[in-house]
Amino acid sequence: MLYPSRKRGVPVRAMLLVVAIVFSGAVCAEELPKATVTIDPAAQTVAYNRMIFGGFLEHFHRQILGGIFEPGSPLSDANGFRKDVIEAIKELRTPVVRWPGGCFVSSYHWKDGVGKDRQPSYDKAWGVEDPNIFGSDEFVAWCRLAGIEPYICGNAGTGTPEEMSDWVEYCNQDKGRWARLRSAGGHPQPYNVRFWSIGNENYGDWEIGAKTAQEWGLFVRETAKMIRHVDSSTVLLAAALSDEGWTKNLLQNAGGSLNMVSIHGYWDPLWQQDNPSDYATCMMRSDQPARQIAATERIIEKAGFRGRIGIAFDEWNLRGWHHPGRYHEQIQARDRNDRNATYTMADAIFSAGFLNTCLRHAETVKMANIAPLVNTRGPLYVHPKGIVKRTTFHVLAMYANLLAPRVVKATVASDQFQHGGAAVPAVDAVATCDPAKKTWRIVLVNRHASAMLDCTVKLGDKPLEGSFRATILSGDSPDAYNDTDKPEWVVPSKAELTFANGAAQLPPHSLTILEVP
Repeated sequence: MLYPSRKRGVPVRAMLLVVAIVFSGAVCAEELPKATVTIDPAAQTVAYNRMIFGGFLEHFHRQILGGIFEPGSPLSDANGFRKDVIEAIKELRTPVVRWPGGCFVSSYHWKDGVGKDRQPSYDKAWGVEDPNIFGSDEFVAWCRLAGIEPYICGNAGTGTPEEMSDWVEYCNQDKGRWARLRSAGGHPQPYNVRFWSIGNENYGDWEIGAKTAQEWGLFVRETAKMIRHVDSSTVLLAAALSDEGWTKNLLQNAGGSLNMVSIHGYWDPLWQQDNPSDYATCMMRSDQPARQIAATERIIEKAGFRGRIGIAFDEWNLRGWHHPGRYHEQIQARDRNDRNATYTMADAIFSAGFLNTCLRHAETVKMANIAPLVNTRGPLYVHPKGIVKRTTFHVLAMYANLLAPRVVKATVASDQFQHGGAAVPAVDAVATCDPAKKTWRIVLVNRHASAMLDCTVKLGDKPLEGSFRATILSGDSPDAYNDTDKPEWVVPSKAELTFANGAAQLPPHSLTILEVP
C-alpha cells in the first residue's frame, strides 16, 4: 500500500477529512453542488501508455546540479547522484525522462559532455557557464539507477543532422568512431536509448536557431533520415505546435519517419513577472490542455497519419518557469521558482485534470513529461538537507500507483464552478479498470474551491451502494502547500467513502481515487 494508514502522528487535517467523509450525512445534500458520473461497463476499453507519467530535466538553475546530481553531498552516492531523490522518483514510478532541455539544448553540443577532458562551456540559452560534469554517460547511468527510460532531445538550433545522428551512434552503436569513444570511456555496451526528439520549440523566436515552418520540415526530414541510418529502431519525435501552419508542413515532409509530435503547455505563464494566479483562476484554465490535444489530433488526421503518429506532451506544467531575461544580473530572480508556497492545491488539482485529459485521449497521447521533475516548478523540491514532496508529487504518485491499466468511457454531468465570468464543470472524472472489468479505479476530482460536492457514481444504470476504499488528496485550504518546515501539510489519506443511493460527498479542492471491486 503506497500510503498506509497512520496509527500515530496522523495530521489533524487528515483526521478531520476522514471524519467528514464517514459522517457526510450530517451535511445537507440539497445545499451542495451536484454531479453525476456514469461509467459504461459495456464500452470498449483502451490501454493507456504509462509514459504519460514521465518527467523532464533541463540544465536550468538547480535541476541537475544541486538537484539530482550533487557530488560531495552526504546524501549522494559515490557518483554524485542524490540517493534520496532517486528513492522519491522510484515512488513516482517515473517511466521516462526527457533531457537535456528545453531551450538549453539548442546551443548544447553533446561532445562537450563526454570523455575525460571536459571543459566548461557558455550556455547561450540561460547566460551561465555549464561545467559539463553531467553529460550523456551520467544521464543514462542516473536513469538506470532510477528505473527510467532515457529520452534525449537533440540540438536542432546550432546543431546539425549529422551531429544529432553522431549522438545516436555514441549511445546506441557498437561500431564507429563515436561508439569507440563511449567504449574508451568505460562503457563498452551500447546504451540503447530508444527515445529521441529532434529539437525543442524551434518554432519560437525565443529559441536559438529558430526555424520557419518550411525550414523545419526539411530539417527534420534529413535529421530523421540520418538517425534511422544509424539506428532504425529509435522512437523519433519532433517539435510541433497545435497549429496547422507549422505541424502540417512538418508532417508532409517528415511524417513518414516520426512516431510522435512534441507539444508543450504552461497555462500560468510567469516568465517575466512571477505573480502566480490564484486557485480559482487556475481552475478556469482546466479545459485548455484538452483543446491543444484535440487541435493536434485534427492536424495529424488531416495529414493522413491518424493511428500512425502519436502526441507527446513532453513539457507541461500549470506554472511557467520564471526567468526574466537571460542575463547575469537577472539569474538570482530564478530562485523564485523554488518558493514552495507557490505550489498549492491549485497545482495539484490542475495536474489531476491534465492527466485525466491524457487518459481520455489515450489512443493518441503516448507520452507526457511534467516540466521539470526536480526543483524549479517541479513536484520534488531538493535542498542540501533533504527533499520536499510538493502537492503535485502526491498527484503523480497516486496516478502512477493506484490506477488500473485500461480506460473506459465515463460521462460527467456536473454543476459549474464559476469565477471571474468563466466557468468549468465542478467535477472531472475518469474510470479505469483491469482487462476483465472486475476491478475498477475511479478518479473523482472536485475543482470547487470551498464547497463539498454531492457526487453520484453509476456503473451503467446501477448506482454505487455501500462503502469503498478511497485515497484522497485535499487540504484545509486551496492555498495549502508543503515546505521544509511542514512537509506533510498536504498528503493523501486513506478513507472509506460511503455511497447511499449512488451518492457520496467529495471534499472541496480534492482528488479522490476510488477502489471498486
